[in-house]
Amino acid sequence: MEAATSSATAPSLDKIDFLKLQNGSDIRGVAVPGVEGEPVSLPEPVSEAIAAAFGQWLQHKKKAESRRLRVSIGHDSRISAQTLLEAVSRGLGVSGLDVVQFGLASTPAMFNSTLTEDESFLCPADGAIMITASHLPYNRNGFKFFTSDGGLGKVDIKNILERAADIYKKVSDENLKKSQKETSIKKVDYMSVYTSGLVKAVRRAAGDLEKPLEGFHIVVDAGNGAGGFFAAKVLEPLGAITSGSQFLEPDGMFPNHIPNPEDKSAMEAIIKAVLDNKADLGIIFDTDVDRSAAVDSTGREFNRNRLIALLSAIVLEEHPGTTIVTDSVTSDGLTTFIEKKLGGKHHRFKRGYKNVIDEAIRLNSNGEESHLAIETSGHGALKENHWLDDGAYLMVKLLNKLAAARAAGQGSGSKVLTDLVEGLEEPRVALELRLKIDKNHPDLEGRDFREYGEKVLQHLSNSIETNPNLKRAPVNYEGIRVSGFGGWFLLRLSLHDPVLPLNIEAQSEDDAVKLGLVVDAAVKEFNALDTSALSNLIHS
Repeated sequence: MEAATSSATAPSLDKIDFLKLQNGSDIRGVAVPGVEGEPVSLPEPVSEAIAAAFGQWLQHKKKAESRRLRVSIGHDSRISAQTLLEAVSRGLGVSGLDVVQFGLASTPAMFNSTLTEDESFLCPADGAIMITASHLPYNRNGFKFFTSDGGLGKVDIKNILERAADIYKKVSDENLKKSQKETSIKKVDYMSVYTSGLVKAVRRAAGDLEKPLEGFHIVVDAGNGAGGFFAAKVLEPLGAITSGSQFLEPDGMFPNHIPNPEDKSAMEAIIKAVLDNKADLGIIFDTDVDRSAAVDSTGREFNRNRLIALLSAIVLEEHPGTTIVTDSVTSDGLTTFIEKKLGGKHHRFKRGYKNVIDEAIRLNSNGEESHLAIETSGHGALKENHWLDDGAYLMVKLLNKLAAARAAGQGSGSKVLTDLVEGLEEPRVALELRLKIDKNHPDLEGRDFREYGEKVLQHLSNSIETNPNLKRAPVNYEGIRVSGFGGWFLLRLSLHDPVLPLNIEAQSEDDAVKLGLVVDAAVKEFNALDTSALSNLIHS
């Protein structure tokens, strides 16, 4: 461990709208100049103020404890990571907290550090901060915050940003030296603790075999994010061959592809790596490793609905009849698969990984057993893993299945996984169109875009009632979901942006167009809505 001291530096007097940095349960902004039209909104002084505000919030939450609190900090591979790490460390020092720096880390590991009880690694941390902006471009960055209760929610983030604005204003108006405190900064290799836990989980599933994946060829694509550890620190100790793994080196310019399992070019890259290397399985992570996807030996993706189906099959073997909570854009075929084939219950909720996780926790507290909460984006959390959305742990669940099947003599290779999703009905056409709301259009009459978006949804809802070919989803928590013409559509209001995303799934392009025409007829009188994407579908 190393120790260092540092103190905060005074921010500039530039006016910053702190609340605009909120992105649901995360904080995100522009940290690096150079992209036209994207001025820096997350400079060092702002980051210091946010960290100091988190320190205040944490002290208030744990006010019964008289000891000095400590916070762990980690970051992904972004080029602004080191600068923000130092700024956050200074900000925590202003609030009188001890700082433990982990360096390059994953988001799940940061939460895990609040649960680990090992004083030699300065754990458990009272709070944790991950410096990341997930899969966003190189110039962005941001923060995720954790305590042992999990990730902070929207209300807490708003509270922290309000505190940060106040701190920033006072610091700008007064002499910061009055609030400067010596900050003891220690550095530990926490990722070794986190990865050893993943290795132990796979060994346990295979009856405590030392190398349960011996002979398996598994390639990893980390997209130059923080997930490169998975090949050498998890797979190889378990005996797997990892040759052909790619983009494991951290590079915050992301030169090869966007580190995002939902990105087409990213999935094409891992499919190619699997086929070129004749691997048994491919694994791909997003930048900060809280999302993941996989590819079988034939190049078929375990992504989106297929990944949910696979994990549902594994979890329902372990917990028969349990409820699987997903976001709102999962397919009708997935519902049939979970309920008819697997004997579980599908609870389709709202978009947003925190929404899905919180809903699963709520169901359990109300007596309805749920063991898996997962979004189509690849965010997935398990009850057995403290409801942490951990892309690496999701992949461990797949590895557990491979290892256990081999140990039981039930087959080898990824066919064991592929067979688990047999019978999943998949649409031939799956689209997401984004209908943008022009916030400056006179039709809004100065109102918030959300109010306008809700009017669009209400008008669509009213129009559905008179169409005998269409059926509203009997239970729906977000937007308007309708089945018809052998498929379905969902029109909803984005969580954060002036956009109405439209998801359509159908068994043919003609049927997709029919569903698109239903929406188009209902929304065409809303002049502030850009329906060009819908028009392109209809006229194609």
